[in-house]
This record gives sequence, structure tokens and C-alpha cells, in this order.
Amino acid sequence: MSWEGSSGVSLCLFTPPLICIEAQGKPPGPEEAYSEVEILDWKTKQQLCFLEKVEPHATISDIRLMFHKLYPQWYPARQSIRLEPQGKSLRDEESLQLLLVGTTATLYFKDLGPQIGWTMVFLIEYTGPLFIYFVFYFRMPFIYGLDDRFTSSRHPVVNLACICHSFHYIKRLIETIFVHRFSHGTMPLRSIVKNCFYYWGFAAWLAYYINHPLYTPPSYGQKQVTFALIMCLTCEAGNFSIHIALSNLRKDGSKTCKIPYPTKNPFTWLFYFVSCPNYTYELGTWIGFTIMTQCVPVGLFTLLCFIQLTVWARDKHYTYLREFKDYPSLRMSIVPFLL
Repeated sequence: MSWEGSSGVSLCLFTPPLICIEAQGKPPGPEEAYSEVEILDWKTKQQLCFLEKVEPHATISDIRLMFHKLYPQWYPARQSIRLEPQGKSLRDEESLQLLLVGTTATLYFKDLGPQIGWTMVFLIEYTGPLFIYFVFYFRMPFIYGLDDRFTSSRHPVVNLACICHSFHYIKRLIETIFVHRFSHGTMPLRSIVKNCFYYWGFAAWLAYYINHPLYTPPSYGQKQVTFALIMCLTCEAGNFSIHIALSNLRKDGSKTCKIPYPTKNPFTWLFYFVSCPNYTYELGTWIGFTIMTQCVPVGLFTLLCFIQLTVWARDKHYTYLREFKDYPSLRMSIVPFLL
């Protein structure tokens, strides 16, 4: 049985789950030949569909769309298309012509599960800590009780810490809406639970101690607080500058990986020494916040941030090295000259 879809794609259905699809596009040129693509389940190796007469310049994005027409429940963002069952997902812009061995390609499909857009992910992750912190800052009775000493005036550093913490997450929300351009549009829905537990949980833990009526101010007084404040503000400005520079690399809407270089903005000069200065500045912000509050939970959060940011930075650094043979050799991942 055959039928023709509204997009001009002719489908031939055989005994399930074998499905044959014929892509009807413009005829290939004199040096081109149509290709065939077989898509198998990555785990069972069962054939899910067979695409006939696919134009060789078709991309993985085109393959995803064809596959989606046959299996509507697996929208493109849920699909991981690979060359090997355990291999990495192919990028949308990769051309089928470069992946073919002869005129036939065998690809493997894995369902990534329900997806959520990165913009929504960040809005959920960053809105939580912002409001959770205020619950502790205003010393809700159900948290600290009604003892008279618990209604005493706050130390100035407590107010300053609330301002810095709030500014950090407000800046993140603004960047999410107006600055960030994501190369990958979604993440697995299940991951947001883990991420929220991390961000929201730590926000509650550190806020509880910083805003506690028995909180002890920093040992070196105002000098320590002033130094930490300057460090926080400097790193926040640097982080924002790097995000702007990275966003400008994709002004044309391209998702192609490009080498970021320093601009006239002095904060971007850190690109001379590290691949991910946005992570370097992020780490600097939390180190400054730790010095300002002199609070153990904040220090532990900063340590975990350092570990996680280092993992992300090293992955990005190695991606640059793999993608670009002329990548600047002086750059490290996150810490200049060290790491």
C-alpha cells in the first residue's frame, strides 16, 4: 500500500515495523546519485524504516524530519541518530553525503525521552533560588521561630549577601531571555529534576545559615566584605561580557561551532588564556561570595561548582581541539596556565 504525503514524500508500508519511504525531490545532478538510508533501533537492531532515493546533500536534520513523519511520537528533539549503536549523536547540519559508504547508510536511532527547551530549563532552575532565598531572608516564623532574638536587626553583610545573590540570578534570567543562543535546543525532561534539586537545595541550605539570627559576620570585618564585593561585581561583569561575545558568534542563527576570540572589551581578554572564561568568571563570583559570607555551606557549594564547571570546560576545550587544528595552544580549560 502506498500514499503520498502533503510534503511530496511517497511512503510504502510493508509488514510492520518495516517502512519504506521514497523522498521525491529535485532530480540529482549528473554527478549525483540517490542514496538509501536504513534506520535501526540502537538496542534491538530491529529495522524501523528504510528511506529510498534520498538526495545525497540531505542533512541529519532532514533525516529526522522524515523519521518523524513515520513516527510522530518521536519528534526531532527526541531522536538520537548515530552511526554506531553506542556512538555519539550526529549533528543536525552533518551531510548524509559525508557519512555514506557507497550509496547506502545504516543509522541507529535512540529515543532520548521527553524533552524541554533550554530557555524553559534555565528559567525554572534560576527562578527557584531567587525566591527560595527570600523565604529565609525575611525569616519566616515557620523556619526560625518567634524568639525575640530571632527578630533582631540583621548585620549589614546579610543584606549585602541577599543583594548579591539576587543580582546573580536575576542576571542569569535576563541572559536566558535576551542573550543566550543555544546550539542544542532541548535537554531530557528527567534531568531538570536533578538540576532543580541541586540549585534549589543549595540555595535553601546556604540561605538558612547566612540569614540565621545567630549568623557570625566575617572575621576581618568591612575590609573582607569590600574586597569580596569588588570580586563578585568584577566577575559578574566578566561573565556577562563573555556571554555577549559568545552570543555574537551566532548572530546569523548558525549553530556551527566557532572559535571565540578576545574583543575590545577587556573582560574578553581572558580568551587568550582559557577556552571557557565564562566558567572562570562564574567560579570567581562564588569564591567572592564565599569570602563575603564566610559560610561553610557557601564554600561547599563553590567547591562543587568548581568540579562541575571544570568538567564542562574540559569537554568544551577538547571539542575545540578536535574541531579546529589551528586552535590557540596557550589556552587551558578554565584556570589560566593550570587547568
